[in-house]
Amino acid sequence: MEKQATQITVESSINAPVEKVWKLWNAPEHITKWCTATPEWHTPRSENDLRVGGSFSSRMEAKDGSFGFDFGGIYDEVKTNEKIAYTMSDGRKVKIIFSSNGNETKVTETFDSENQNPIDMQKAGWQAILDNFKKYTESN
Repeated sequence: MEKQATQITVESSINAPVEKVWKLWNAPEHITKWCTATPEWHTPRSENDLRVGGSFSSRMEAKDGSFGFDFGGIYDEVKTNEKIAYTMSDGRKVKIIFSSNGNETKVTETFDSENQNPIDMQKAGWQAILDNFKKYTESN
């Protein structure tokens, strides 16, 4: 019997209106600037077809060239400025909620865990990327 995935949630409150948060979250020219967990990594390429049934793909690589992978999936639900749900290429599910409160937007991501890394490590990695997004959005 296959082990059931644990759902992991990360969140951040961003000092920006939801329209700006949505745009910077989804536009490939912005994704390549914030989608990294550490300064040693970068995202040199990103493609995004933001619609139900559309796909996305981002190439994430260590800057020294030692490792890299494609992160992608297919959109299951898209509600502009409110919600994105997708299935990753390995079958795991992700849901992102954008909660607007004037000039502040709370981003809450809930994702299915994978079986290769500890839950705490997965949560820390996704939180680091979200924290980098917050920093990028608030400075642009």
